[in-house]
Order: sequence, then C-alpha cells, then structure tokens
Amino acid sequence: MQQIHYLILIICLSSCMALKPYNNEIHKHRKQYKEGFLNNPRSPLVKADLDKLSFYSPDKNFKVKGTFSASTELKTFDMPTYSGITRPYATFGIVELQLNGRKIQLEVYKNMQIPTNPIYANHLFLPFKDINNGEETYGGGRYIDLKTSDIVNNTIEIDFNKCYNPWCAYSDGYNCPVPPRFNHLDMEIKAGEKKYKGEYKQKK
Repeated sequence: MQQIHYLILIICLSSCMALKPYNNEIHKHRKQYKEGFLNNPRSPLVKADLDKLSFYSPDKNFKVKGTFSASTELKTFDMPTYSGITRPYATFGIVELQLNGRKIQLEVYKNMQIPTNPIYANHLFLPFKDINNGEETYGGGRYIDLKTSDIVNNTIEIDFNKCYNPWCAYSDGYNCPVPPRFNHLDMEIKAGEKKYKGEYKQKK
C-alpha cells in the first residue's frame, strides 16, 4: 500500500512539473496584458484598476490545435459593434477543433481597414461568446488575438487561456465588435479573463 501511495505521489509531482512552464507562460502573458493598459493613452484602465482584473487559473485543456480552412476569397462585411457603428471585416477562415470532447467550429476574421501600424498587418481576430457570459464572464463575449503566421500546414493553435475582455467591459465610449452568431458556443469556456470586479466607467 505504501508503494502505491508513493507511486501516486510521483505521478502527481511529475504532472505538476510538466504544467509549471505553461502556467508561467500564462502568468507572463497576463502581466504583459496588464502592462498594455498602462502603455496605451486610450486605455479605459489606470494602474489602480488592474487589481480588479480577474482570470481563471491556467488550464492546459483549453489550449488546443485545430484544422484551419482558409476562405477562398475575402469578402468584406460590416461587423456591428456595441456602440452601434460597424467595422469592415472579412472571414479569413474557419478553425475546427475538439474542446473538452466536443467538436466545434469558429470563424477567424481579418480587419479590412488599412492598419496605421504595420505590426497589425498580419493580425487576425477571433471573437466568441459562450453560455457562461453574463455569469462569471463579461456578457458581451471575449476576444482572442491571432496572427497569420500562427497558421502552419493548415493547423492553428487556439489558447482560450489568453482570451480577454473588450474595453467595453470596463467603460463606455469604445467601439467593440459584437461576436458574430457563428461564434456563439453552446458550452462554457471557463478559461481566460473573467468579469471585471471594478466599477464600470462613464466617459465624460
């Protein structure tokens, strides 16, 4: 019996050691994410607000590889925002993946406005909603940032631990895209950023 307990302990320790680098990666990503609010003059948050940001614990089960099918042509459409205006996007392709034993599909979009900053030239956008919105997570859905270079041999890795809230979750005065119906998931995504714990701001 003692040998069995020892074996279980070794397995648990090995599993924890294997997860540690990934957990460190997510903590580093979230630190950079918070710093981004301080480096952007349009940010809805200041340093005192950052402690009110909330996240699920890193869960590697929500980091999955999917098959990417590129669109045959980029047809621009008007994606609505929560402020009422629209933004020009095109469906860049569809990613199909297995998440928690379920097969799901998500559309990936490309902003068709000419980017003022060249670093956004290869930027891809994955907005989504899930049935946990309005409960533990922001009711308007969440976003994942991707790059065209993330697509390798028709595969792409989606890490829901890195999904984040639109700025509309913190303040009014922003044009946050509404996740299209195709990307409404009938399952919970308990990963990434949770609801903001601070007070919602009204721009003067």
